[in-house]
Amino acid sequence: MTDVALQTAAALDGHSQDAHNHDALAERPTWPALRRGWARCCPQCGAGPLLKGYLKVRESCPVCSEDFTPQRADDGPAYLTILIVGHLMAPLLMFVFVKYRPEPATLFTIFSIGTVALSLYLLPRLKGALVALQWAKRMHGFSRSTSAAKLDQL
Repeated sequence: MTDVALQTAAALDGHSQDAHNHDALAERPTWPALRRGWARCCPQCGAGPLLKGYLKVRESCPVCSEDFTPQRADDGPAYLTILIVGHLMAPLLMFVFVKYRPEPATLFTIFSIGTVALSLYLLPRLKGALVALQWAKRMHGFSRSTSAAKLDQL
């Protein structure tokens, strides 16, 4: 039997679906999750911290117990950081050089500090946003409900 037929049969028999099945099928809002991830908070509840330290993702949220072990951010945040910083700093560097003609050592010092500072600011925020996007779109192992994942661990 198909899933729809099983659900229809269960509804006709008076059985209700349990909370995990409904939770596993419920749509997760993407933009609120991305905002929470950018803020380095849990994409589900928004209250618990997502990161432990600078870039280490927690195993689970200390507030709502959402499991973060399925996340696969890998090198994505670093690539996005390089892309954003490069696209912001390169035109700015050209503008400052053409308009003001500063000494090369001054230009190098200012833009080196700016590039490093912007990279350090963006990297954990982009990692949080990428993990939140994976959670919202149910990528990798985020499609399973938290309680079902906990039952499998027992």
